[in-house]
Amino acid sequence: MSLSINTNIAAIDAYNNLNNTSNAMQTTIQQLSSGLQIQTAADNASGYVISQGLQTQANGLGVAINNGQNAISVLQIASGAMNQQVSILQRMNELATQAANQGATNPNSLAADQQEFQALQNQLDQIANSTSFGGTSLLTGSYTNQVFQIGAYASSVDQVTVSIGALTTGALSVAASGSFAISIGTVSAAISAMAAVQSAIMSVASVEASVGAVQNQIQAVVANDTVGQQNVQAANSSLVDTNMAQAMTTFSSQQVLMQAGVAMLSQAQALPQLILKLIP
Repeated sequence: MSLSINTNIAAIDAYNNLNNTSNAMQTTIQQLSSGLQIQTAADNASGYVISQGLQTQANGLGVAINNGQNAISVLQIASGAMNQQVSILQRMNELATQAANQGATNPNSLAADQQEFQALQNQLDQIANSTSFGGTSLLTGSYTNQVFQIGAYASSVDQVTVSIGALTTGALSVAASGSFAISIGTVSAAISAMAAVQSAIMSVASVEASVGAVQNQIQAVVANDTVGQQNVQAANSSLVDTNMAQAMTTFSSQQVLMQAGVAMLSQAQALPQLILKLIP
């Protein structure tokens, strides 16, 4: 080792090492305080890009899950209303069958049955016209080609299209008036009404079956989205989150190096003073 006053190589080396330790320690402190080992692209450029993609997917899946749950709510409302309509149609079928029993009917009983029959027709229309979700009618025939976004990306595989047929008395051909009017005021009319009502029951059941199938499909997708979101979040966490135990171990080592570096820099700065002992 050579001794010189103008250039203290030992002190420069000690300072450089101390500066490197300080920078590394600052990074570790940021990781420990934030819980993240990748905060900006400067920390890990490729890891940052991958992380943003994973975060986008996780966020998209979270919203898709909410969308799917809203879609299920829509379909449940429609299905519940259709259940009521089927019950009403079943009662209408009973009345029509009763009115068609010519050998045991009379004008008074027919009039009473017709009165109830017409009230049930009105109830069918009331249900069809009042069933809605957020102000959107569901059973009037206007709810067609409605798209639910139940995935994280703008792709057809992440979407479900739903249409619900019209279930008014006119659409079911069981109206109280108009072209498709039916009644049970006479035996012959009751016989015709039986066929119309039974056909309407099958029509409503078919629409409800379609809605139920879509509801099951969406429920399956929501369940898959939930698992997918958890896995994506886990992958993102392993990439960007700080391993606290490992970071604390590193921090402890850096503290020792920092203290040693300061001590060695102090010693190195004192080396030129030894030259004074060479002067007589």
